[in-house]
Amino acid sequence: MEPERTVPARQKLQTRSGALEYVVSGHGQPTIVLLNGAGVTLDGWRALRPAIDRLGTVFAWNRFGVRGSDAPRLAQTGAVVVASLRELLAYAGLQPPYVLVGHSLGGLYANLFARLYPRETAAVLFLEATHPDDHKVLQQHETQLTRAIAKVFDMPQWLFRANLHAEIEWVEETVHEIAAAGPFPAVPVTVVTGGADPPRWLMSPAARQARHAHQQALARLSPQGKQVVAAKSGHFPQLTEPALVLEVLGAMVKRFAGRAA
Repeated sequence: MEPERTVPARQKLQTRSGALEYVVSGHGQPTIVLLNGAGVTLDGWRALRPAIDRLGTVFAWNRFGVRGSDAPRLAQTGAVVVASLRELLAYAGLQPPYVLVGHSLGGLYANLFARLYPRETAAVLFLEATHPDDHKVLQQHETQLTRAIAKVFDMPQWLFRANLHAEIEWVEETVHEIAAAGPFPAVPVTVVTGGADPPRWLMSPAARQARHAHQQALARLSPQGKQVVAAKSGHFPQLTEPALVLEVLGAMVKRFAGRAA
C-alpha cells in the first residue's frame, strides 16, 4: 500500500448560509464527491490518498459546524445540506454527473441527493452508510457516537460536537425528505459494510441485526446494486481497509468511463 499523503490545501467559500471549507484534488472525470459522517472532518479520507486522486477529480468538504466551516445557522436537514453542497460544487466549478461516496450519516445525504438530482448522479458508493430506518439508533446514541469519533480520530469533542448535534437533531426530518423525494435512480450502487460488529455499549445485538438488514436494503436501491463486506473493518472501512475501498471505487469509476466513452 502506498504511503498516505497529507490532505491538499484547504480552500474556503462564502455561501448563502455561511463559509464552508473544502479541498479539490486529482483531475479529470468523474468528479468524486466525498460526504463525511456526522462530526467527521475531511481528514477522515486521508488514508485513501494519494491513490484516490488518480481516479478523477476529488472533492471533500467540512459541513457546517466542523473545524474550518462556520457554525450552522439553519436547521441542518438533508435538504439544507444537499443545497449547500450543490452551491459549493457550482462555486468550485465542478460539473456533474458526480460519483457520490457517503460514509455513515453522509450516506443519508448521498441517498437524498441521488433522488433529488438523478441526472447529476453517476453512481453511489455507500460506506457503512446510514439507512433511513437507522435514525432512531443515531438519536439514542449521540453521546456514545461523540465518544467514539473523538477516540478514532484522537481529537477534542469541541471540534465536531456542533456538527454532530445539529445533524442528528434533524435526522428524522431528513428521513422524511428522502421518503418524499421520489425513487432512487437506476445508477450503479455499491454498499461497503464492515464485517466487525460494533461494541455492545454502542449498539445492541438487535440493533446490529437490523443494521445488517438495512445495509442489504441499501444495495437493493438500484438494480445495479451490490454489497461488499469489509471483513476486517468496523464503522470506518476507509481507514481500516483503504485498499478495498479504493478497489471498489476504482471499479465504479471504470464503469462510468465505459458508459461515457
